[in-house]
Amino acid sequence: MSKPMTKLRSLALVTAAYVAAIAVAAEWLAWGPSTGRLWLDTLAADVVATLVVFAFSRAYGNSSFYDAYWSVIPPVLTVYWWSQAGSTHLRCWLVTALVLVWSIRLTANWVYGFAGLHHEDWRYAMLRDRGRGEFLVDLFGIHVIPTLQVFAGMLPVYVCVTRPGSDIHWLTALAFALGLAAVAFEAVADLQLHRFARQRRPGDVMDRGLWSWSRHPNYVGEFGFWFALALFGVAAAPEDAWWLFAGALAMLAMLLGASIPMMEKRSLERRPDYQRVIDRVSRFVPRPPRQAAA
Repeated sequence: MSKPMTKLRSLALVTAAYVAAIAVAAEWLAWGPSTGRLWLDTLAADVVATLVVFAFSRAYGNSSFYDAYWSVIPPVLTVYWWSQAGSTHLRCWLVTALVLVWSIRLTANWVYGFAGLHHEDWRYAMLRDRGRGEFLVDLFGIHVIPTLQVFAGMLPVYVCVTRPGSDIHWLTALAFALGLAAVAFEAVADLQLHRFARQRRPGDVMDRGLWSWSRHPNYVGEFGFWFALALFGVAAAPEDAWWLFAGALAMLAMLLGASIPMMEKRSLERRPDYQRVIDRVSRFVPRPPRQAAA
């Protein structure tokens, strides 16, 4: 029996996959067909890069190659769009700083919890096992659709860094403050979860700290970040407010309709006492816990 791939070698392979993906996307932007629209050209390049990551996932039989793509690509998109627009507005610096802080924190959190490519995110197997068409589920459900969701969430950033003219300064400041608060909220939730994982005994359930106010405070922070990006877009182009929240709402729908139900189902199967947490703690929106029934 072969030894499990080490974490260091696994990280090197994932990094190589992302370098290759970004290089292919850059070649596509330089030499591929042009639509004449920066956002659409970038979307095509993003999908091409995703296909490169998908090829690595299939070659190594592990879709967790895609895990960190979620947090690595947004700053690449932001910097590329800004470089093409050449804007000098303060809002561009602020939104870029926010995306970088979010990306570094979330990617570092993934690296901390990443066991290696001998391990795959349990949700991927659950998705693939739901029916036929394993290849298509892997391609679209695990790779392409999340890429499209992230791209939709990033469109307000595109508006922010490419639109000429001034912005609503107070709304830009609010978006930046809210975004930083959301990233900090998510970071605290993750740190509390890591501490719990190191100390827990068999059967223990997490219901302390931020997790006593929401069963998924990390997701609350994640949604807050995408909502803040939408506010940046509105500040730069108030007339487009009617569609700029679509990406954030798609993220919320994914969290409430897919990610949270899958995690709660697994928690109940593995830890029967989790029902006690469900009875006392809010599913998503933070609020004080209910008193346990006598």
